Amino acid sequence: MSYYPEFAERFANFLQELAGQRVVVIGHQRPDGDCIGSQVALVRVLRARGIDAIGVNPDPVPRRIKFLLGDTPFFQRDDVPHDGRLAVYVDCADHGRAGDRMRLYYPEALACFDHHLSNRGFARHNLVDTASSATAELLTGLFLDAGIEFDAVSAQALYTGIMTDTGQFRFASTTQRVFTLAGELLARGAAPALAGQELYERESLGKLKLLQHFLGSLRLECDGQVCIGVLPHGIFEEVGASVEDTEGLVDYARSLDGVAIGALIEERDGVIKASLRAQTAVYRVDSIAAQFNGGGHACAAGLNFPDTLDKFYPKLVAAFAERLQEVTRSSS
Repeated sequence: MSYYPEFAERFANFLQELAGQRVVVIGHQRPDGDCIGSQVALVRVLRARGIDAIGVNPDPVPRRIKFLLGDTPFFQRDDVPHDGRLAVYVDCADHGRAGDRMRLYYPEALACFDHHLSNRGFARHNLVDTASSATAELLTGLFLDAGIEFDAVSAQALYTGIMTDTGQFRFASTTQRVFTLAGELLARGAAPALAGQELYERESLGKLKLLQHFLGSLRLECDGQVCIGVLPHGIFEEVGASVEDTEGLVDYARSLDGVAIGALIEERDGVIKASLRAQTAVYRVDSIAAQFNGGGHACAAGLNFPDTLDKFYPKLVAAFAERLQEVTRSSS
């Protein structure tokens, strides 16, 4: 069975071009399970083929995802010299997703493996499939199509990437192919129980206090079709939480009955970060995020925008209201 026949030749050319080269596999800022899992698996597969590959991320690997690393050579951006390695990006919708400094270090991207709808191709080899639930799903299929063997650490990393980006196999992106590939990963050593325990049963007290504050901040907008929660400046220090503890909070806003779009807004020093989630792809929150220099998927997107909370909040509500009206008009 072939999972991604349209990419077979390009992937083969990519591997051929890496022969004898030194490579850095780069992921995005504030990495999640799909990002780290994809980085780990690709680094390990390349090294098994005799290619000098390392993983580098602009931010620390979140506490709950560190179990994926194993003995993979993996570094934070400022802990390793940037000395001419070929740059391969994973789970990055654009060249700047890993930060301006990383783009400065690696102005030319050899390849990009991604599944984001907003990716328009910024590398020499662009292997982007927006129908895939996760970059880890794409990589799994490419490896299997090419007959590439990989170890249990890689299988666990890929499985975890798929599991997290499908919302534990709950989101609409969960297809028959997802389950087929997940089964292939289990056959190669992935352990679902390990992923579940590490990601969802090791919460910190700070995370729970942050959740308590977020739930208390929820507000309904647009006649109850939008739910927004806010994390104000200084809240992480106040409750003893870290930035990584925001993972999954926005899903509470989306989960309310009758809500079409949920949002989490973080207030920082002159910058607003927001995560957007929609019940269905018709709401195209990626295009809403794009209005504020963001992007992502039709049902899940994010943004970073220089603004204050007081000014940004009504702008975002107005953008949501316009989208909801567009959806109503198109369905009538």
